[in-house]
Amino acid sequence: MSSKIATKPGGNTRWNHVLYRFWCLVIAVPLRIYTRGTVEGQHHLPEGAFVLAPVHRSYIDTPISTWVQRRRMRYLGKDSMWKFEALGKMFTAMGAIPVSRGSIDREALKRCIDVLTTDQPLVLFPEGERKDGLTVHPLMDGAAFLAAKAGVPLVPVGIAGSDNAMPRKAKFVYPRKVHVIVGEPFMVETNAKGRASREQLTAATDRLHREIQALYDRALEHIS
Repeated sequence: MSSKIATKPGGNTRWNHVLYRFWCLVIAVPLRIYTRGTVEGQHHLPEGAFVLAPVHRSYIDTPISTWVQRRRMRYLGKDSMWKFEALGKMFTAMGAIPVSRGSIDREALKRCIDVLTTDQPLVLFPEGERKDGLTVHPLMDGAAFLAAKAGVPLVPVGIAGSDNAMPRKAKFVYPRKVHVIVGEPFMVETNAKGRASREQLTAATDRLHREIQALYDRALEHIS
């Protein structure tokens, strides 16, 4: 299935913003109350576009990431979510961007660049799929690549407790404490032409890995 099933990336229309706020109101806000969710470090968020890069331990990490700010943010979602046309249109209107797993999805990359170059924040889980455990798994270079290509900051984020609130294979959410820490943003180094070499992307990804791990460790202390 290709991400081309969604013909529009979900722009900055008033309707899309209303739908996003409604989604936050009916899902993200009750989830925060239910899990006694707390957030720190929001003052680190830049104005304009950036790539928000959280650790990924649960399906609910997506609505949890909306807690960091009121501005509408954009998200990547597996293209199977667009299997049904009506749901696909809803996801697209809310700002989700379909991506095909297991291959380089150039259409999704183009949409992500379009999002970032129009001052919209993008949420990307650099571990890829949900992972388990207290150690941040090796990261993909996608977050660093997009940040470098669009010339925007990377923002590392630690989310602790989401895997307790909704573990793998769980059918519902438990009332477990969740804590989020937003780290300091940083830019990916580029050459004189504004392009990042493979070495520069690797260095940025390594730094992102270290900072996400440190934030995750700190966030875990708040739920223990």
